[in-house]
Amino acid sequence: MSLADIWLFLQQGILSGLVTGSVYALLAVAVVIIFKATDVPNFAAGEIFMLGGYAALFMIVALHWSYLLVIPLTLIVVSAVCAFFQRVVMERVVMNKGVGVQLVIATLGLAYVLKGLVRQTGLGDVPRSLPPLVSTDTVMIGQAILTRLDVMIFVVAIVVMLLLFFMFNYTRIGKAMRAVGMNPKAAQIVGVNLQTMRMAVWGLAGLISAVSAILITPKILMTPDIGHIVILAFAAAIVGGISSVPGAIVGGFIIGIAENLVGLFISTNAIVVAPFLAIMIVLVLRPQGILGGSLQVKKV
Repeated sequence: MSLADIWLFLQQGILSGLVTGSVYALLAVAVVIIFKATDVPNFAAGEIFMLGGYAALFMIVALHWSYLLVIPLTLIVVSAVCAFFQRVVMERVVMNKGVGVQLVIATLGLAYVLKGLVRQTGLGDVPRSLPPLVSTDTVMIGQAILTRLDVMIFVVAIVVMLLLFFMFNYTRIGKAMRAVGMNPKAAQIVGVNLQTMRMAVWGLAGLISAVSAILITPKILMTPDIGHIVILAFAAAIVGGISSVPGAIVGGFIIGIAENLVGLFISTNAIVVAPFLAIMIVLVLRPQGILGGSLQVKKV
């Protein structure tokens, strides 16, 4: 392989990795904000993402609605489902003195319910894709080739991240969510309603997952098992720091770029190994993640 080929592969791998990594970053943020607010990993995150894709698909295929109507309705539906689940199921488990194991099992139950509902619609019988939001014409950036859809995915993902940054730092509800994630008891003492904030966090995570689904499903085939993509979101969260939203974003881009570079320089068969290799390296060198805080040991 010549230096020119190496340079071309680097450009293509990094730019393509930024596109896919931006979606992983959004999903990782959805995972992290729920974990910070509840101390429970959401194992239904993949199925929530899948629900966003199929909700949009149903409105387009069965109802023949345009994206102008489909996008806001999809965001509302998925957010409402997540908020409802937290309020009706997760909060009741907490009120009944449920511990982490019961809460994790509840999220697994949600995952199976959502997958089963999608299978019942018949839309999951064959692989499908959403119609592209914009033209798929190619554009050259340096020597790398992307599509207009790729550029749109990256730009929209960055805009969503900036909006999240603004919300968490400059709005009352965002600061309340951060307070609940840092110290729930202290937040409650100063007047924050924990039930309302946890429900809001779940709703926000659902909205972020729905945005991710609408962005990426025009590029990939959708099946009811598409939720496995959340493994990459968890990988991104672990690499960046499971307790850090900025870390989740950094981790998402690292996983996306690593996947594409491995696929170009080594083999497409080795792509599935890249995220787990990144996790192992980070866990050995910095167990709390790249931007994670200092490790805390809890007595049990």
